[in-house]
Amino acid sequence: MSSGPIPVTVLTGFLGAGKTTLLNRILTEQHGKKLAVIENEFGEVGVDHQLVVQSDEELFEMNNGCICCTVRGDLIRILGRLMKRKDPLDGILIETTGLANPGPVAQTFFTDDEMKRNFRLDAIVTVVDAKHVLQHLDTDDEAVKQLAFADVILLNKTDLIGPADLDALEVRIRRINAVAKIHRTRNCDIPLDRVLEVGGFNLGRATELDPKFLEPEYPFEWAGAYPLPAGTHRLAIGHADGDHDHTEHEHEHEHKHDGHHHGNPNELDVVILPVKSVDEPAIAAAQESAVRVFADWETRLKSGDTVIPGATLQRLLLHEGNGTYPLEIPQAGQFLVFEACGHDPLHVHVGNETVQPVWQRDYHAAHSHNDAVTSVGISLPGELDGKRLNDWISELLRVKGGDIYRMKGVLSVKGATKRLVFQGVHMLFDAKFDREWGGEPRTNTLVFIGRKLDRAALTEAFKACLA
Repeated sequence: MSSGPIPVTVLTGFLGAGKTTLLNRILTEQHGKKLAVIENEFGEVGVDHQLVVQSDEELFEMNNGCICCTVRGDLIRILGRLMKRKDPLDGILIETTGLANPGPVAQTFFTDDEMKRNFRLDAIVTVVDAKHVLQHLDTDDEAVKQLAFADVILLNKTDLIGPADLDALEVRIRRINAVAKIHRTRNCDIPLDRVLEVGGFNLGRATELDPKFLEPEYPFEWAGAYPLPAGTHRLAIGHADGDHDHTEHEHEHEHKHDGHHHGNPNELDVVILPVKSVDEPAIAAAQESAVRVFADWETRLKSGDTVIPGATLQRLLLHEGNGTYPLEIPQAGQFLVFEACGHDPLHVHVGNETVQPVWQRDYHAAHSHNDAVTSVGISLPGELDGKRLNDWISELLRVKGGDIYRMKGVLSVKGATKRLVFQGVHMLFDAKFDREWGGEPRTNTLVFIGRKLDRAALTEAFKACLA
């Protein structure tokens, strides 16, 4: 690694502002720096990695759909891999999803000792869509936070609105953030020394904006410690197998959560870790281990499959909120159960007895999400009829453009040897052919992000465009 901490630049901005355009500009510029890129997407289908230009940089993709809950574990794991490189890096770029509050990303570099030693948060760079940002500042809290935490703001797409409107917008932004450097840009065309190695991040200002900035957020909402003997016991979620004799604890465990969980309500993520004791140092160490495990691949278990404690994320597949699973305990001891969201209630049965936790804690999320914003991803093989595709997109934007925050994708058009890359923001739409398909499978991949999206209608209409 380099002699000092590696500078990290966080690229953020609401959906469609131009983050990928800026990233591609950085990657194609002749700056002589060796950079690694970490991307996060909101959506069921990964598209952004296909939109980033081919370069010599290392690209890591996180596609968990939520950069607030599991980002810390994901980032720590990826950054840990980068620390093992033999050749040094000059910098790291993290492009967040357009729905992300950049605070938890920045927090990673101050709440983990290893991260603090090896990396330095250089700046949060926020890209602003000058034409559409006002639609989001009044309704989307994340758009405000992206501006508030920024050290550098690119007021992008300045060619789409007039000078007077630009001046008024800058005044509005200054009311949110009076200290960030603001640059007006078209297509994010800016000298790179204004966004890289600017030394702009100020921890003191971050804690003023958010007094809880240094309090880590967790991807789980509840934990409990259970003393368990060796043997095969029973883990029950909900009111499985006629469990109606709820204790006072079990009623308390029916959490009152704010609905920020993004998963399927019939899936419950749990991690069960053995601990030597239930004192605060042991709990703190287990919490940090659980953060990393929650960001890793999951093992999916249907009702009746055996749950085994250890450093594995176990996704319990429920039926109408209920499920029963054998719990295999190889050796007696204390076990910490970390639960992702508030299913009610969680029972651990040893024989005919229900074991009560000797310690429990709620981890209330410090953030919430606008659940009205959803994504629809479509991935289909085949070739598209160009005219049908154009007619459908035009009509879709005319009717639904106000509700579509972002649309993007890579498409295969009949008769064309190159990929058709398209990007859309509200009513604006752009499509162009880029590189040859070559030996790649000709698969159409696209994602819509917005409000009131009809998955079935979008999918069927797109299928109708196939040649």
